[in-house]
Amino acid sequence: MYITIFKRVEDLLVFFLCLPVFLIVCIILGGLIKLEDGGPVFYKADRIGRQYKIFKMYKFRSMKVNAPQLINSDGSTYNSKNDPRVTRIGKFIRETSLDELPQLINVLKGDMSIIGPRPSLSSAIGSFRNDESDKMKALPGITGYTQAYFRNSLTNREKRLNDAYYANNMSFCLDARIFIKTIQTVVSRKGIYTNSVIFYGLMLIE
Repeated sequence: MYITIFKRVEDLLVFFLCLPVFLIVCIILGGLIKLEDGGPVFYKADRIGRQYKIFKMYKFRSMKVNAPQLINSDGSTYNSKNDPRVTRIGKFIRETSLDELPQLINVLKGDMSIIGPRPSLSSAIGSFRNDESDKMKALPGITGYTQAYFRNSLTNREKRLNDAYYANNMSFCLDARIFIKTIQTVVSRKGIYTNSVIFYGLMLIE
């Protein structure tokens, strides 16, 4: 009952409660992003949703226009404090997780939930092991178990196993703990970056 009905009601309630703040932040950050390099405010990317459905995920653009996408050897996205692809305002919105705020649009559309596994890159669709695939039972989330407790400090394999655990143990109490822990993690700014600035062992995705 919680997964099929109440969780969706919670998502919509949070969306409408956050809507005024979202609109104000869009105006402010949108202006700053435009002012820095004149490029688009939003970034859209294909991600894997529930039951392997591909959808467009929205973010505030934090990288320079036409920046290459770099992938670590384990399939995770490259993420560094001094990444030369990231704009000045982009660094701020990444460290504060404000770049994820436009995913409220995905929540309204039903592509995502407030809390759930972070959606994987569409290019990773055939790479899941049997003990990782249960991740796809749940709608992906703006934040999740891994992001709340570990942020970017785990390997891609560890993240997927945690996501599968969450998908098999979804409950109101677990979601409440994740929500509270997410706030603590974002405020502390721990575990933000995965890589050093040097591009080691990466694949360039066009």
